[in-house]
Amino acid sequence: MADVAAIAGVSGQTVSRVVNGSPRVDPATRRRVERAMVELDYRPHRAARALRTGRTDTIGLVVSTLATVGNSRMLQAIAAAAAERGFALTVVTASGRDAVAQGFARLHEQGVDGAIVLNEATALARGVEVPRSLALVVVDSPPDDRYVVVQTDHAAGARAATAHLLALGHAAVHHLAGPAGSFAAAERERGWRDALAAAGIAAPEPLRGDWSSASGHAVTAALPADATALFAANDQMALGALRALADTGRHVPGEVSVVGFDDVADAAQYLPPLTTVRQDFDALGAAAVAALVGAIGGGRGEPLALTPVLVERASTAPPPV
Repeated sequence: MADVAAIAGVSGQTVSRVVNGSPRVDPATRRRVERAMVELDYRPHRAARALRTGRTDTIGLVVSTLATVGNSRMLQAIAAAAAERGFALTVVTASGRDAVAQGFARLHEQGVDGAIVLNEATALARGVEVPRSLALVVVDSPPDDRYVVVQTDHAAGARAATAHLLALGHAAVHHLAGPAGSFAAAERERGWRDALAAAGIAAPEPLRGDWSSASGHAVTAALPADATALFAANDQMALGALRALADTGRHVPGEVSVVGFDDVADAAQYLPPLTTVRQDFDALGAAAVAALVGAIGGGRGEPLALTPVLVERASTAPPPV
């Protein structure tokens, strides 16, 4: 640290403030210290700093599965946002309520400063005792006084998707829903129902998958023969639906229009390119990390919902005449 201070022309205390992320350093000085750290390949000793500050600059991520595209994209976004703020990331996968409780205990034992609970794991976390010293932010959850909620406005995205299909002239819109118990799936189904109700249209019985393309393929076999529009709760299930429709000779979008949700990287390469609702995973991950860092510092953030955007491509068209 003394060598960094000498090269940067500052005191050791100033270097310490930069290392610990103190706001009491002007930007020009901070850049000079950071350049000196890079020049000397100086790396702060995380354990020693934890002894001084009582913080490890490590956050946890609790997730039920990383097999879904949405969760893997959120992991990538949260890891990038955490690294940008100088935090390490520890990931815990937990498939049941007891496993979530054990995950919280393990993160507490490891001395993490706080944790983000992701998507399906939020349902498992409700009712689980959280160590008092563990700051917590959840992504996609009903409101809860114990922690800050950051989410995509899934219902608004679903309403936009359904309204798009209705505006094209479809008399009804069928829904390929996500798994029961998923907050995101329930909110997307709610948005679909709201849009149909606003148009005076009764909601057909939804099909239900498990987020996978295989489930989308399997359940789309039950889509009524007279259906002309399908809103799938994610792009993976939409991909399976496209294949199922192709298997039965039903042209997309000539006979059936299909809309997805997420706008995964390959959605524009589907056949046909998929109209979908774009979630900004990078912004969502950054917002979750920012909220957690604020909570670690003793703040209490407000719930945040990011509005997704409809992306129109070639999988939707007016219904056949």
